[in-house]
Amino acid sequence: MLSTETITTPAPVLARLEKKLLHYTGKAIADYHMIKTGDRVMLCLSGGKDSFTMVTLLHILQKRTRHKFELFVFVLDQSQPGWDDSALREWLDIRHIAYEVLKRDTYSIVKEKVPEGATYCSLCSRLRRGNIYRYAKENGFNKIALGHHRDDLINSLLMSLFYRGEVASMPPKLQSDSKEHIVIRPLIYCQEKDIQSFAEKMAFPIIPCNLCGSQENLMRKRIKRLLSELAAENPKIPSNLLHALKSVRPSQLMDKELWDFDNFSNINRPSGHQEKEDQSDF
Repeated sequence: MLSTETITTPAPVLARLEKKLLHYTGKAIADYHMIKTGDRVMLCLSGGKDSFTMVTLLHILQKRTRHKFELFVFVLDQSQPGWDDSALREWLDIRHIAYEVLKRDTYSIVKEKVPEGATYCSLCSRLRRGNIYRYAKENGFNKIALGHHRDDLINSLLMSLFYRGEVASMPPKLQSDSKEHIVIRPLIYCQEKDIQSFAEKMAFPIIPCNLCGSQENLMRKRIKRLLSELAAENPKIPSNLLHALKSVRPSQLMDKELWDFDNFSNINRPSGHQEKEDQSDF
């Protein structure tokens, strides 16, 4: 049986972490209008520290709002080797959190389609997303919550810049291409180190992922190492990168979809943007 100690009054260090994470989660929800009264929110629990933390925090916030919104946990069993969700199920049962574990063998598809040593993450993610969207539609959930945090956003930004040549990341709230789903990321202001500490102290029954390909892991590890080295020199760099995602200056970029450089005039200026003049010496 799982211990129920972490369900009771938390120790001082855990209490401070919980308070900090709740503050930033609540702020993100408010800033981007992620959850409203009457919403039916499907929480995607992968079995990792991030999604366990998200479920825990939103469950607390739901209680504080006297259940003004509905929460339901969705777990996708992709038939990966070593998958054992018995402790996860018990953890949810103890907390009386509604859930379903859906078994879909996407693991075999990924292993069949992707050459050995290549990146599994892209295909695995697409298959997982398809099952998530389908389940949400069939069961009437109007919001889908994912556990990505601040470090995921800034890592994705740098990976897009370095490896794909794009200025892109993970938005806090988005509408799917089909317009049928709204995806939210309530942990976007939370730091991974806080989530890691919180997860360790809460003793979440983590289920490791045994599928990730080496290429994707290598790129992410290099980006994380780079950020760690830069942050050691200047601790503000990670928060500056997150702030950059909220402070885009279109006039300082080169996207022809934003600006008609052949016929440049004031009427082409996007509304709502007060751009500063380029201060370059050219």
